[in-house]
Amino acid sequence: MAKSSVSFRDSISGFTAISKDIRNGKFSPVYLLMGEEGYFIDRISDLLAESILSEEERAFNQIVVYGKDSECGDIINFCKQMPMMGAYQVVILKEAQQLRKIEQLSLYTQSPSATTVLVICHKEKNLDKRSALYKQINKIGVVFESVRPRDYEIGGWLSEFVRSKGLGIEPKALTMLTDHLGSDIAKISNELDKLVTYLPEGTAAITPDHIEQNIGISKDFNNFELTKAISERNTQRALLIAEHFSRNPKEHPLLVTISTLFSHFQRIFIINYQKWLARNRGTALPSDAELARMLKIPSAYFLNEYKQASALYPNKKVFVILGLLREYDMKSKGMNAGTATDGELLRELLLKIFLL
Repeated sequence: MAKSSVSFRDSISGFTAISKDIRNGKFSPVYLLMGEEGYFIDRISDLLAESILSEEERAFNQIVVYGKDSECGDIINFCKQMPMMGAYQVVILKEAQQLRKIEQLSLYTQSPSATTVLVICHKEKNLDKRSALYKQINKIGVVFESVRPRDYEIGGWLSEFVRSKGLGIEPKALTMLTDHLGSDIAKISNELDKLVTYLPEGTAAITPDHIEQNIGISKDFNNFELTKAISERNTQRALLIAEHFSRNPKEHPLLVTISTLFSHFQRIFIINYQKWLARNRGTALPSDAELARMLKIPSAYFLNEYKQASALYPNKKVFVILGLLREYDMKSKGMNAGTATDGELLRELLLKIFLL
């Protein structure tokens, strides 16, 4: 099957548009919510469950079934029932990817009931877009494809998510969250929802101190601080952070740290290359906004670190470091590492970088 052309940005736009329609009371007869990223699927499903029927109506007219425990015939029968009170009934099919012979639902979607809203939550993968079921829903209902974000897309989404709550977030706090929680946006949103409840009244922006005090992520010992120490060639500081990581390996897995360092030196390479191009062409270095786009960072705030680091790490060194990172990535996975612990491997890697 061809790779989907839908991007994470498309998923955000689709989520925003569908949510707006639901809040405005504009409903479709069938919703197909599908894809690898479960966060948006759950949010839209929950919004439909809360918006179409009143609390009293839900007891009679809202049915939730699960794919693993259901048959297509039973779901179709539910959908064809008339609501007991009110204008609609809502049938929510969760874990639809586990429903046997899901294609048989096309017997219903070819002529859906005007008084039923069917919500199909198909997680982990997409429904076959060549199927009659997909084509029918795409014609008469709403299809939403939920795509997982790439690592570099998390920062932008998180900034907007925080802004939607009437807050700002400082760049270091943003990096602390994405560094520690990765690209799991459901986990990030849960942590932020909890954090917001603990913020002092009148708080305008989330700071590193808020993150440390309420989520438990150290503002002094994290990958953001490690890359900063490396950028400044501050050996003592980098090794101190590495020692902290070695004492807390579950919170700071070596694989994640190496991945962060790889991205960091890729960005230094890009800065060096753009400087070389500017010198050889006799042109100006691209604007900060353009460089931020090239480096796939959420804000030009971080550019100064990369610019300063590029002077200390010319590309002949960067090439060697990228090779070291590949080597230690393999070692972190147990290949040719001997009996060395992750903490020992990280310390060894850092010393090799600083000795270049």
